[in-house]
Amino acid sequence: MEIINTIGRRKTSVARLYMQSGKGAITVNTKDVKDYFPTEILQAIVNQPFATTKTEGSFDLKVNVDGGGVAGQAEAVRLAIARALCELDPEHRPALKAEGFLTRDPRMVERKKYGRRKARRAFQFSKR
Repeated sequence: MEIINTIGRRKTSVARLYMQSGKGAITVNTKDVKDYFPTEILQAIVNQPFATTKTEGSFDLKVNVDGGGVAGQAEAVRLAIARALCELDPEHRPALKAEGFLTRDPRMVERKKYGRRKARRAFQFSKR
């Protein structure tokens, strides 16, 4: 029984995944996935690769996820799962690629510049 190890990233979140065949137990940072990602939307994001490849409930996952917020973490886990499914069975690749689950989303927060309030927002202009 081999363990597949993959990594997924999104914004500042990093998800390290260990996947093996099992009964569909997903553990994120020692908690159950339903406890760690409480909303239906986030749980759906995590389960999307399994739904696409019709492999729900056939793997046990152990995920360590760090950094960022819950949405970024959920998408990082999704990328890690998609990569693991590809590694396991290259047949899954076209379906996952078509859904865009194998693409690392490159969008990051733009840095704040000096002389401005945020990255692009200027300070309030005062005429006098």
